[in-house]
Amino acid sequence: MHFRTASRLHLLPASRVERGFFAAIGAIVLVAWAMPVPAVAQVQWKMATEYPESNVSGVGLATFGKLLAAKTNGYLTTVNAFDNAMKISSGDMLRAAQDNRIAGGDAFAGLLEASDPVFGLSSLPFVVQSVDAAIAMNARARPLYERALAARRLKLLYMTIWPPSGIWSDQPLRSVEDLRALAVRTYDDSSTGVMRAVGATAESLPFNEAIAKIREHKLNAILTSGDGGAGRKLWDDLRHFTPINYAVPVSIAFVRQDDFEALPKEVQDQVEAAAAETGKSQVERLADRTAENYKRMRSNGVSIDEPASPAIIAALKRAASGPIAAWQAKVAPEAAAILEWANRQ
Repeated sequence: MHFRTASRLHLLPASRVERGFFAAIGAIVLVAWAMPVPAVAQVQWKMATEYPESNVSGVGLATFGKLLAAKTNGYLTTVNAFDNAMKISSGDMLRAAQDNRIAGGDAFAGLLEASDPVFGLSSLPFVVQSVDAAIAMNARARPLYERALAARRLKLLYMTIWPPSGIWSDQPLRSVEDLRALAVRTYDDSSTGVMRAVGATAESLPFNEAIAKIREHKLNAILTSGDGGAGRKLWDDLRHFTPINYAVPVSIAFVRQDDFEALPKEVQDQVEAAAAETGKSQVERLADRTAENYKRMRSNGVSIDEPASPAIIAALKRAASGPIAAWQAKVAPEAAAILEWANRQ
């Protein structure tokens, strides 16, 4: 009886309930098939920078994270550590990524020179004197930066060009003698060499350490852009800014190659798109950045002492020849050729 009933039921046509059930299942399958990558994060990249979120490097990292989450529908997100929250300065950042402490980050290029001298190109003194020249020079240098990172299993995402560097100081700089009175934080080997050559006491330091020494009265000046200083509110201690147009340096955003390659191909393409869009927006943002910084600096009591004394500029340019020659001597011919190209512009 039981088996005959089962057999008879098996042979009966599908009921309306059954048809409704299978239709519902089919609808669920179609919806699931049509859904994009789930909004719940599947992968997170821990990214770091030693700069505040309001600084150009911090803005870039935040922009990249937002674009990445949007383009991947939340599949890939970033957790950003700003203002050196992880105690990883730019010079330590490549090693931190290789050690898998972070997936990547944004590092000031000049401080990566210990890893490969090519990274010192953008912060060479008085080589480029405009943002357009910096854009052109770094476009030529990008393949070299990519190769240097790739040798460490790291991938370049995008570059951020900084506003021109100047000197924040506690006193106005009116003469070469004033330069000699400086105890200044510099940001790479070249700038340290230049400032020492004009008689200043100079030390290359991460920003947080420099601010601590300013407040301990062990330093009285910092070499950085208006952007770097405004982001750190240097006007609390240093009330003068001299725009010497020392360099138009870059920072470099990167990620571990292994983390990138672990992503599905579609997501890799979305990462590339987010990086390209971030790099483009960083360049566009730069057009008004210096004017915005100067307005903010003046509103906080900073005296922007422009134009800088011709004697000061001449002394710094003379002092720059040694560090530039030293850099040329240790880089590959193709890197030296980019410098020669820049000098002809």
